[in-house]
Amino acid sequence: MAKVKLNFAEALCKGCFLCADACPKKILELNEDKVNQKGYNPIHCTDEGACIGCAMCAVICPDSVIGLERE
Repeated sequence: MAKVKLNFAEALCKGCFLCADACPKKILELNEDKVNQKGYNPIHCTDEGACIGCAMCAVICPDSVIGLERE
């Protein structure tokens, strides 16, 4: 299986959690230690090695916060 790198445009994230709900591996969560310029806790990946690269998170994100790179 190809390795995947997730990229997050944290400044655009509004913490809607749609991506986390769509993730079949449940490895996305809000970063409670960080607040972006909009005042939201941005999403982050808790275990990038577990990502299967399905891109459901990127597809469902209304603000195009998430990008995937295949390595």
